[in-house]
Amino acid sequence: MAAVVEASSSGRDVLAEGLLDLLSPAVQQLDVHVHSVRESQVELREHIDNLATELCRINEHQKVALDLDPYVKKLLNARRRVVLVNNILQNAQERLRRLNHNVAKETARRKTMLEASGVFTNRSPSKP
Repeated sequence: MAAVVEASSSGRDVLAEGLLDLLSPAVQQLDVHVHSVRESQVELREHIDNLATELCRINEHQKVALDLDPYVKKLLNARRRVVLVNNILQNAQERLRRLNHNVAKETARRKTMLEASGVFTNRSPSKP
């Protein structure tokens, strides 16, 4: 009876380790993509700031009365949204980082448990 429980437990451990090994690359890949998007967001924010500054400078030096303030406001609103999205992405990336850390920690713990229980021995299953 104890052997059946032990076999069932080790089967669950192997299955859990397999799932962790399957999910870990996906989490890492998602983390890389989130990081890339965050870098793009920062670059976009910098371009919006430069464009808004340039529009204000042009508006001040222009002889024709053309009101660029609504466009500057739209740019600043777009910048605010970019910053908001960047903050959301930053929070998601931090959660992914913690998840990846927990997956690695759990994988190491389960591997240690399996090694301690003798599942990863160098003996052949047919030899006693």
